[in-house]
Amino acid sequence: MKVVFDTNVLLSATLWYESEAQKLLFELIKADFTIYSSVEILSEYKKVLKRDFNYTHEEIGSILETVLATLILVEPIEKIYVVKDDPEDNKIIECALAANADCIISYDAHLLKLEEYRGIKIVLPKVVRRELSL
Repeated sequence: MKVVFDTNVLLSATLWYESEAQKLLFELIKADFTIYSSVEILSEYKKVLKRDFNYTHEEIGSILETVLATLILVEPIEKIYVVKDDPEDNKIIECALAANADCIISYDAHLLKLEEYRGIKIVLPKVVRRELSL
């Protein structure tokens, strides 16, 4: 199974011990699933680490190094304009399309409202854990 973590899930998975997202991340890695991301998603991730959590440049570099060990980066080639209420969220779908992902895992209401885009399911971490019995 190929998945894309929205920035908010990636943050939760890497910053909050025993969070639903962190449990899912570890379970997906153990089950040898492939997790994709993009430079755009990781740029937002780094920006939030600095802005909201006050991490230093060095700390962000260290965190990013660990995160990159678990992800495969793709370069989106198609620009889409599906999420009208928050156009920044389109980068998540663009990444999923480039990765030919099965699902996007997100906490974002704008993305979750779509439920699916071109056969790519958009779901909460707990839904993936339940459906896969992880």
